[in-house]
Amino acid sequence: MHLPRQRGPLHDLPDTPEAYDAVLADVTEQALARLTPEGGLEHPDCSDDVGDTSLGITSLLALAWQRGKDPRLPEAVRRSLAFHLERRVYRDDNPGYPNLRVRDSGLPYARYVLRPGAHPIGDWPSTVWALLQAVDVLDLADGLVPDEQRAALLDVACGYWRWLTEATFFNPQEAGNQAIGCVVGGLMLARHLPGHEGTAVRSRALELYREEIRAHRVRDRGALLPPEHGGAYDNNYGPISLSFLAQAHIVSGEEVFAEDGDTLARYIDARLTGGGFDNGGPRYSEQHSGFEAVLGLRYFGARVGADLGRYRGDTRWGRHAVKADGGVDGHFAWMLVWQIQDPTRWHRTPSNGFSRHQLRSGTVSVAFDDRMTPAVVEAGGTYCLPAAVNRQHGHGPVADGFLLCRPMGEVRVRDARAGGLTAKLVTKPVVGRDHVLRHVRSLYVTDGTLLWVTVAVERLDGTPYLLAGMPYAADDGDRVRRTAEAAVGAAGALRLTHPASSGPEHFDARAELTQEQAAFALAADPRGYGDPDEGWRHLVSSTALEADPLPGDPEDLTVFAVRYGSAEPLRVSVEHAEAGLTVRTDAFTAVLGDPAGDARGEPELTLRAAP
Repeated sequence: MHLPRQRGPLHDLPDTPEAYDAVLADVTEQALARLTPEGGLEHPDCSDDVGDTSLGITSLLALAWQRGKDPRLPEAVRRSLAFHLERRVYRDDNPGYPNLRVRDSGLPYARYVLRPGAHPIGDWPSTVWALLQAVDVLDLADGLVPDEQRAALLDVACGYWRWLTEATFFNPQEAGNQAIGCVVGGLMLARHLPGHEGTAVRSRALELYREEIRAHRVRDRGALLPPEHGGAYDNNYGPISLSFLAQAHIVSGEEVFAEDGDTLARYIDARLTGGGFDNGGPRYSEQHSGFEAVLGLRYFGARVGADLGRYRGDTRWGRHAVKADGGVDGHFAWMLVWQIQDPTRWHRTPSNGFSRHQLRSGTVSVAFDDRMTPAVVEAGGTYCLPAAVNRQHGHGPVADGFLLCRPMGEVRVRDARAGGLTAKLVTKPVVGRDHVLRHVRSLYVTDGTLLWVTVAVERLDGTPYLLAGMPYAADDGDRVRRTAEAAVGAAGALRLTHPASSGPEHFDARAELTQEQAAFALAADPRGYGDPDEGWRHLVSSTALEADPLPGDPEDLTVFAVRYGSAEPLRVSVEHAEAGLTVRTDAFTAVLGDPAGDARGEPELTLRAAP
């Protein structure tokens, strides 16, 4: 079973001018064949996300005409624009819409569902999208749209802006991508307004960004991020926010958008595996955007020097939004317009600096969460997620049924490179059931193909083991598929266990159920509205790799050692002396200093490649 939305890396899609002209030519033929007598360009199966979609196709036709001067397009643009102005601009309040600040304002807005009262909650983002489609058409209108029609569209666009910022609460869904999109709409609209009117709209847009978006950023993994549906980052919407930040910087030149985009870009680079897999989010865990992410990943990847295009997107939406039959849909069309207009090319080489929340070399990567526990381990083409035991999630030693991975104090990190090896030492203070403070030292070393993980902690009684992750997905090159297998070796006995109980609280990786589906089943609200991250936290047990301690480990320590990427026997020796803990394998020797660290309390690590 393949994960439906994590397909090819987005930088694999051709992005030459010729490739984009071919995309627009396909859109043109579909649109001309679909154009109704009234001028509508909506997909016949469009029932929601509909209020802006015809205008979105209009903007793509306008761009196609500007680039190719196809003589069939001016009439189609004028007819379809008339359709939107006459049939898709609503001024009466939508029955049941809960977020109005001014009733009966008469200001225009776009509906998420056309039937009055059917699903009014989506009207705010639909109006943001309509504003963006409108300003794109205004940008492309020269020589194409009659003056009176252009004036009518500008008047509606101004009304959309006022409805979004005056008649309703701003950002009622607490969705960073929607809110930044609204700001972009204001910035683009301001360029079409005279003198003080344009200045006022631009100032208001910048004020909304500072006070309603930037002031409410959420910290995760050391970065301040625009909040998304109540969380810090969402795999579908986070890259879309990055695209909006790119467009905001392009159209305004304001440095704040560049700074915040750089921060979000570096965060994405750190949480994304080398193979482009990621999961997690307060709205969607595994649903990935397609073309909507390209502008931001490409623009900021070039700025920060990172290969963000490795992000696996929904390549069914690789060029534009589509319906089930593959037919073009105008939803998000503005992002394709901006993507085509932006000349930035993909940065294709990995960032070469150390990142606190990632270890990456070759085909191996470890993405660490906010507590410096592995969120995803990638080696040998397999992705391992944190496993669950007794409602506890993560990687780390388990003693008496208690997982020692939640920090009780500052987590310290030391990075090192030597002889083609890259390493990270994480020292984490933890407290177990016995209320004794212990120091878990986790050493991660990779040669770009294999990953060695050695974990040492003060002596644990009983029968401790290392919870070493849950094999979840594997890389087929073009696709990511579900799996319950991984090539892993250990110095002690290694087991792959599966939940003894059934039900939604127990995730068996051998089943076809995806992590996102399981997370939504445990969420408090329906799929698409519930928080899958929160739902997943209710998981009681999962498939898990369990490794026993090294035979003959030091008397005062319990030591575990596993290697990802190969199931061959693992030979590891450890020696605890005054100088520290020496770990020897066939590939390297590492010396871990005292858990107390150096004079500043920072971990000490010496790494040497094997001769």
